Amino acid sequence: MLIVTGATGQLGRRIVEHLLQHVPAERIGVSVRDPDRAGDLMRAGVRVRRGDYDDPDSLRHAWNGAERILLVSSNAAAKGGDPLKQHRAAIGVARELGVGRVLYTSQVSCALDSHFPPGRDHAATEKMLADSGLPWTSLRHGFYAASAVAMNANGLEAGTLTGPEDGKVAWTTHDDLAAADAILLARGETFDGPTPPLTGSEALDLADLARLATDVLGRPIAREIVEEDSMERHARENGIPEGAIAVMLGYFRAARAGEFDRVDPTLAQLLGRAPTRMREFLATVQG
Repeated sequence: MLIVTGATGQLGRRIVEHLLQHVPAERIGVSVRDPDRAGDLMRAGVRVRRGDYDDPDSLRHAWNGAERILLVSSNAAAKGGDPLKQHRAAIGVARELGVGRVLYTSQVSCALDSHFPPGRDHAATEKMLADSGLPWTSLRHGFYAASAVAMNANGLEAGTLTGPEDGKVAWTTHDDLAAADAILLARGETFDGPTPPLTGSEALDLADLARLATDVLGRPIAREIVEEDSMERHARENGIPEGAIAVMLGYFRAARAGEFDRVDPTLAQLLGRAPTRMREFLATVQG
């Protein structure tokens, strides 16, 4: 059985939808915190069981009979939790069950010295996987295109994308990544260890995004550079949690350092087509 965790989330649900195009529903199991939110998957014939990274016993039940498990990385840090503790527990259960391979959703910034806090967490998790003795694949995702829109939602509305100096980012859609993840989970052969960067075919900075948005929206969108300490002070004045501020500032520092700018053909090769370009994505979500 092929198991997908977090299957009611933005990425996990898409992975299952694409996986259904490759294998019969009875070969798929999902591990979710709230099975009631996965009723449509159950009706499609997918096995739905409760599985919580904070409850190893639930994972043992949810993952029973697993040939391969795709671990969607935890976002617990956004709510003050400990994603590394959760990942350690999940990998431990997978090892107990003798799973044939663990696939993990990592990111292109993965490095112990990354400026981006999630990048450091991904690197620590990859080290856990390497030490586990299990066959493993780390899916080095490009930065989500949806995050570009979410991070700049106010700016797109106001007409100015404001932030510190940044750098190029190979923005990549959830759907393209989910399609590739499903292919790698379903097929017999796969990458051992980290994949090459799974990214879109172009790298853009905020000035590029402003120009694209101007064309797509039909109204001027400017790019304004502000000092980092000014953005940090403004964020604190508006009650943004410290963890979120660290991620926000880390993003700009990592972008300047070139941690997100790698463009690689692997995603296109897996999909058998060109990845969705940022102009297309903006037209879809802003249209």
